[in-house]
Amino acid sequence: MLPLSVQVPASIVLLAGGAMACFAGYRLFRLVLGVYGFILGALLASSWVGAGATWTIALAAIAGGAAGALVLMAGYFVGVALVGAGIGALAVNLAWKPFGGDPHWAVVLVVAAVGAIAAMKFQRYVIILATAFGGSWTMLVGAAALMAGPAARAASAASDVWVVYPGYAGPSGIWAYVAWVAIALTGTYVQLHTGGGKTKTRKK
Repeated sequence: MLPLSVQVPASIVLLAGGAMACFAGYRLFRLVLGVYGFILGALLASSWVGAGATWTIALAAIAGGAAGALVLMAGYFVGVALVGAGIGALAVNLAWKPFGGDPHWAVVLVVAAVGAIAAMKFQRYVIILATAFGGSWTMLVGAAALMAGPAARAASAASDVWVVYPGYAGPSGIWAYVAWVAIALTGTYVQLHTGGGKTKTRKK
């Protein structure tokens, strides 16, 4: 949860960070980890603080964001493993939707572990796919937050808090997912054809 007064700059950060991850995620992976670590840290820290004075939430977001960025940037391999684990957990949840309810935690844990191991073994392609799809969705979330500014202010006027929702549940939600996949595939293509997926040969 973030103060509504920072909605526009926060949305711009999401858009810019998402674009960087989507189209240059592999080449700038450490920087991408820092940006996403900051975003996640800021959201978690401000959520723990809860609704309150704007300066309190802002300070908590900055402190949490800095901590999250440092943790992910320092732990490069941990970040790669977390990316794989996150993809595995997301895949389980998406595959489980047709059956209703939530998947058992043990299933999520096992698939997340497999995803982490696979990510370490196939780092290059896992990073490209993860950053392309993750960056694409982050761009859409940032764009939606910018376009829905007045509605968000009206809905959150009582608490003066802006909440970042990772999903989209509007009547035209299917188009959001189509756009997500289209942008992500474009980002994957760009990364694979601009040096992101090629192994550099050493000169003898």
